[in-house]
Amino acid sequence: MRSLSYDIEFRARARRTQGWGLGLLALAGLMWIWLAVLIFSPYEAEWDGRSKDCISRWTSENLHNSDSRCVNERDWPELLAVLGGSVPVAVVGSVLYTSGSVSHRMAEHLAEVTRLTEASA
Repeated sequence: MRSLSYDIEFRARARRTQGWGLGLLALAGLMWIWLAVLIFSPYEAEWDGRSKDCISRWTSENLHNSDSRCVNERDWPELLAVLGGSVPVAVVGSVLYTSGSVSHRMAEHLAEVTRLTEASA
């Protein structure tokens, strides 16, 4: 009976690890959505109490424009920081989810092998 409680606790830990992995993957997905919003949506730049409508960063007009107010308002380092921050979150989330899935599958496999061994004996 002691091994059954250990098995249940092991599976619960595996599911918890899997849940953390899914949570981190969801966070990375939200960061990617935020990056897409920053890149593809038009925005407004303000200076000297005036505002100017700027087109999205996806177009190349901002790169060749002599008026750099729009370019400086939403510059590439900020966008790349969002992308760079999402990569470790996605990697850790993938590792945790995979680890939890493998642990749970191994526990199921061991339980099935034990059941078949006892049934044949």
